[in-house]
Amino acid sequence: MTERTLTEILEIEDDHERRIELLILRLPEKARPAVRWMRKPQARWARIPAGILLICGGFLSILPVLGLWMLPLGIVLLSEDVAFLRRLTDRALAWVERRKPHWLGLETVKAS
Repeated sequence: MTERTLTEILEIEDDHERRIELLILRLPEKARPAVRWMRKPQARWARIPAGILLICGGFLSILPVLGLWMLPLGIVLLSEDVAFLRRLTDRALAWVERRKPHWLGLETVKAS
């Protein structure tokens, strides 16, 4: 998959897809291809265990290396396959887009 620019991402009509792509754009460049691969339908066999492991790691955030950052990442991965989590993720990302647009990298768009 080719790298999308911010303007191409903002033109995506599906709100869920647009918000997820904005989050992916905030990741380090080396991590983006792996996350995009994990979101493909054929990667379900890897996405579900990875999501569960990330959520478990988020709960063990008191240990070194593991952190609370793992919990939302695991939920976002699982939301690709679990309808209930997808609705929850959509609502949370809509809130973030309204209240904290800088988390999605939208502060530069608003200023323009």
